[in-house]
Amino acid sequence: MAKSALSLIPQEYIASKIYLIQGKKMMLDTDLAELYGIETKVLNQAVKRNADRFPEDFMVQLNDKEFDDLKSQIVTSNWGGRRTPPYAFTEHGTLMLSSVLKSVRAAEVNILIIRTFVKLREILSLHGDIAQKINDHDRQIANLYGHLEKILKLNQKQKNPIGYIWDTKKE
Repeated sequence: MAKSALSLIPQEYIASKIYLIQGKKMMLDTDLAELYGIETKVLNQAVKRNADRFPEDFMVQLNDKEFDDLKSQIVTSNWGGRRTPPYAFTEHGTLMLSSVLKSVRAAEVNILIIRTFVKLREILSLHGDIAQKINDHDRQIANLYGHLEKILKLNQKQKNPIGYIWDTKKE
């Protein structure tokens, strides 16, 4: 008997496929197709046949700049000769994909994806105060560094030169 997708895909792997795009946590069509065990073009065809189910807050197509920026962030690119920028799906968009793809694997993978999104939200909410403290600390360090630079510049201006100074104007 075959194992379900839930037991085969580590949650950490899915989390590594969630990117911050346009200020939202999203997954790319190529990564989703890989998780669903289908070709990217099959996934995109199913989405296009059901375009009314994917409003802008569920799915967007990256523009060329976002696509280039994303490629530079991902060290190992598996996009080959892709001619068009990928589609990116929000949590709601990935949920809608399972109803469009209508396979057992899609449903199982979606359960894991949704659990991963929920876990990320929990982590961010639990550690939001830590992130704020880090931001405050970074701001204080930057402020301290600014003050040190001012002090160093003042000290350099006040120094009198030491040694013999050759005055070329007297010759």
